[in-house]
Formats: sequence, C-alpha cells, structure tokens
Amino acid sequence: MAHRVEILSVGTELLLGSIANTDAQMLSQGLSALGLNVYWHTVVGDNPQRVEQAVATARSRADILITTGGLGPTCDDLTKQVLARAFGKELVRDPESEERIRAYFAATGRTMTENNLQQALVPQGCTVLSNDWGSAPGCAFQADGMHVIMLPGPPSECTPMFRHRVIPYLQSIAEGMILSRTIKLFGIGESAVEAQLRDEMNASSNPTLAPYAKEGECELRVTAKAPTQEEALALLEPKVEELTRRFAPLVYGVDVPSLEQVVVDGLREKGLTLGCAESCTGGLLAKRITDISGSSQVFLGGVVSYTNQVKHQLLGVPAQLLDQYGAVSQPVALAMAQGVRRVLGCQIGLATTGVAGPQRDDRDNPVGTMFVAISTPEGDYVRPLQLGQRPTRARHRVQTASHALDLARRYLAGLSYDL
Repeated sequence: MAHRVEILSVGTELLLGSIANTDAQMLSQGLSALGLNVYWHTVVGDNPQRVEQAVATARSRADILITTGGLGPTCDDLTKQVLARAFGKELVRDPESEERIRAYFAATGRTMTENNLQQALVPQGCTVLSNDWGSAPGCAFQADGMHVIMLPGPPSECTPMFRHRVIPYLQSIAEGMILSRTIKLFGIGESAVEAQLRDEMNASSNPTLAPYAKEGECELRVTAKAPTQEEALALLEPKVEELTRRFAPLVYGVDVPSLEQVVVDGLREKGLTLGCAESCTGGLLAKRITDISGSSQVFLGGVVSYTNQVKHQLLGVPAQLLDQYGAVSQPVALAMAQGVRRVLGCQIGLATTGVAGPQRDDRDNPVGTMFVAISTPEGDYVRPLQLGQRPTRARHRVQTASHALDLARRYLAGLSYDL
C-alpha cells in the first residue's frame, strides 16, 4: 500500500502570515522526489488543544506524520509534549542531545539558560535525529501503525536535517528502494506534457510519470520502486532516456537545479564568456546568473538599459532604430545584444526588452510583448514573445529572463533557437 504523508506545521507566526511556510514546500518537494505522496498540509498555532486535534486528524488518515516547529525551549514550544502524550510515550532526557546542546551554546558564545535543556527531552524509544545546524534535536518513532517525525522549524535547520537525517530514516523504513529522476523542460507547459503522456501515465505503475508546472517551466518526474537500488535504476534509466529523446530539444537537463546553472556550466566547459543587456527584466537575468557559484569565471557583467538614452549612449543602439521601431522591438533587442557584446568584449551577448505591464507602452504594444536576443560570433537571433496580459509584472520578467537563458543554453548545446 502506498504511504500517505501529512505535514503538520506548528507555529502561530505561520497563521499570522509573519513568515512563509517554506518548510512545507521543501518537505513536499523532497518527499515527492522519494516517491512518497503528501496528501495533506496542516498549519496550527501554538495551542496544545488545537495541536492535539490536528494530530488526531492526521492519525485518522495518514501513516507518516512529519511535524515542523515547536521543539524549542520556550513555553509555547509544545510539539514533543503533545505528540508524546497522544501516543502514550514518556519524555526522557537524551544525554547525547544534552551534550550537543551545551556544546552548541559554548561554540556560539551564548549563555545557556536552564530551559534550553528541555530540548534534550525526547519520546522514550525514539530515534534521535541529531541537529548539527542548531540546538533542538529532531526525533522519529513508530506507534499505532504510524511513523512520526519531528523537525525544528527554522529553515536553516529543517532543510539540512531533512536531507541528512530524515531521508536516510525514510529509506530505512521503506519497503524496497524508491528512486526518482526529474527531467527539466523549457518551452512546454504541464498540460501539453500531460496530453502527450496521458495514456502512458494511466497505464504505467512502475515506473510512474508525473508532470509538474514550475515558473514558466515544466518538470517531468519519473519514479521507480524495486527491492534494490540496482533494480530500481534498471527500471528508471530506460524510461528517462526515452523521454529525454522524445522531448528534445525542450529538455535542458535531468536532475539539474536550474536553467542558469546549465548555462554557467556550459560556458565554463566551453571557455566562453557572457554579458547581458536588460530593459524589461531590470537586472533579473544578471541576478540569476550571478546566483550561481563560480559564475564570475564566465559572466563579465550586465547593463540595465531601462531608458532609450542608456540604450543609445552605453550600448550604442542607433537612435534611428529607437525612433523608428521603439524600444520594444526586434531590431532594438538585436542591437542591444550586439552592443553589450561589443562593450564588454564577451563572446555571447543576451538582451531583453518588452512590456511587463500593467499598461501598454507608448507604441501601444500590449502587455506581455517581449523580445529576447542573442549575439554570438556565429550569428544573431531574436525570439519574439507574446506572454499574455494576465500574468503579473513579476512573472513576465521571470519568463523573459528564462527565455534569454534558453537561447544561451541552446547555443551552447548546438541546438536550434526555435521553440
């Protein structure tokens, strides 16, 4: 029987909207990659009665419960107490956790108050999940047919603990080995992928296929289950290879983090440099590239040429083009890419210009009209885009930057620029 997972996030600050529940997003992504289905997200405040009710509801419908938050030293940190009571377990002091907590405060130069030691209390008989990134340990136990896993709330602790403590624990309790691979696509939506694979998705049980929509992209997750890792890989790899061939050249990688990572890696492998000239994206393209470690080896810089004056004076876009066609046009996008390549002395120039909204521009171009361009030693190309008027200004900018990165990715891979 397939596992049913519920994520229970404890914290009044989540209900108030003071902070975003990024833990639940991270856990859902990680569990999905393991082939575990998250059926419910629940958020509850720091109230023992309401946490009890949420736990009782989870017990009635899930067989894996993962909680975040409420493991700290203060009076409103009550997750362990409530869960121990709900499953009839006594809280006992874990000497190793206590030693770790004392060492953590000594290493950080902070004074440890006595209430911090309540973090060393864990349900009797549990598996202690040591916390090398903070003070509160996590824990896991099985009772009444349910696996319960408790994690601290701060994302800087929750994320590494999930990766380094929870994943090995879940793999140890799994019936067999579950492996997933994620095919990343750009230039096709989730519904289009699903339409092409619908019959296969309905007929296939191992491996399974599942498309997911991302910001202007699509992910296709392939998951296989088998008694051993080798058998799971034998099921997985042929299907991944087949789908990669079928959707090429829309596939920009398998198990890769982002388009920008693929571009930076490709530039580094080929010993090429890149620069960008941005109008509508306002520096987002450069930001995404420089988010990648090591991008300084291949990215020379960018020009945010938001006005016609800057386009003309810094990038050398001819005034005649700006007057005749306007800033949001194919000729200007091309001249921007050529200009930044010339100014920075890089092999590849990328450019973005368009109408992000919410109003039309002075040439009456509708919102969502965008142009991305690439200039290289082998030639130049402009991709016109009509992204529509409904997406937000921010989403228009993200999608436009992604299209520019896609042009660079296709050039580096020797592929056609056409979608």
